[in-house]
This record gives sequence, C-alpha cells and structure tokens, in this order.
Amino acid sequence: MQDSVDYWGTGRRKNSVARVLLRSGSGKITINNREIDDYLPRFFWKSQAIEPLRAAGVEGTVDVIVNAHGGGLTGQAGAIRMGLARAILELKEDARPVLKKAGMLRRDSRMVERKKFGQKGARGKRQFSKR
Repeated sequence: MQDSVDYWGTGRRKNSVARVLLRSGSGKITINNREIDDYLPRFFWKSQAIEPLRAAGVEGTVDVIVNAHGGGLTGQAGAIRMGLARAILELKEDARPVLKKAGMLRRDSRMVERKKFGQKGARGKRQFSKR
C-alpha cells in the first residue's frame, strides 16, 4: 500500500447511508468521530460492521474512518459493512470472490412497508367482530 492514498466506499441499508474511507495505518476504526466501541455498543453490530476486514485479511493494517447517518444502529452497521467491502475492493481487487461469497457486496433491499390508510399500521387492521 502507498502512503496517503485513500480508498472510498459507500454502503446503504434501510434508511442508513455510510461513507467509508480506508487509509494505511494501525487498524483504528472511527465512526462519526467516535471510537467503534462507543458508537456501536453491541457486539453483533461491531462484528457485522468489521466483518469485511476479517474476510479480506486486512484487519490491523488499515485505518477506517466512517461517516454514517440515517436510520438506526442496526441499519448503520449493515451500511458500514457494505461500504467497507466496497472500499476494500478498491484497495485489494483479489478480495472480490471472498467478499462476494459472503454476500457483502449485495445491497439488502428490504425496506419498511408503508402504513396504509384505515389501518393501524402496514398490515395491522381493526379487530373484526361479527356482532
């Protein structure tokens, strides 16, 4: 890796968008100017977000700087995962088969279903009574 070369990747999930920047470094991960442990307190969120680093074998060799917004922490963790996978592809093209097999390059298209009028929610209807 060359010095001062940045690798960018954008990930989206639900309403969350994450812009991920990779730089050569010591393995520091920062999300919205906070440490990953502070920003993503649950183990599942952290492990999901940094999964592409482990799969590509670059954990501890690059610094990750993330700008994430929208949605909740689960959606943001998924968006970070995809953005990180895309940035790793720019850095290391031979990681594509591993990331693709793990499903990290596919956009999760599931979105919240809208609420319909006359109903309590997307699917919830008023209770039926015969009499």
